[in-house]
Amino acid sequence: MKYLLIVDYRPGVIDTPMEEWKPEEVQAHMDYYTALNKQLLESGELVGGYALRPPATAKTVTSDGSTPDVITDGVYPEAKEILAGFQVVDVDTEQRALEIARLVSQVPGPGGVPLAQPIVVRQVMHEFAEQ
Repeated sequence: MKYLLIVDYRPGVIDTPMEEWKPEEVQAHMDYYTALNKQLLESGELVGGYALRPPATAKTVTSDGSTPDVITDGVYPEAKEILAGFQVVDVDTEQRALEIARLVSQVPGPGGVPLAQPIVVRQVMHEFAEQ
């Protein structure tokens, strides 16, 4: 079963935006993800995943296929539930997907404190998933 683990901009226990962290704190944060992803790749559970650039760098495309496309800059949400990154895992049970989400939630923030960041877990519709 494949699951999407969604990381968004909700801060967890630390409200300080990453732009205000010390460089070594950002590096420790990203190193944690690198180590976790390596472990999940070695176990065969990680299908893929990426951290995303900030929403302001995004483009939104709207097309009906017959009129000129409309392309606008950014996504400028008023909420923090916008996608910051994601992982797709292929695991035997939902419980294992939740265990991995628990590890993602523990990513360190400033001072090495685990962020306890909310991670959304959604199962991929198996009838449309690549087998």
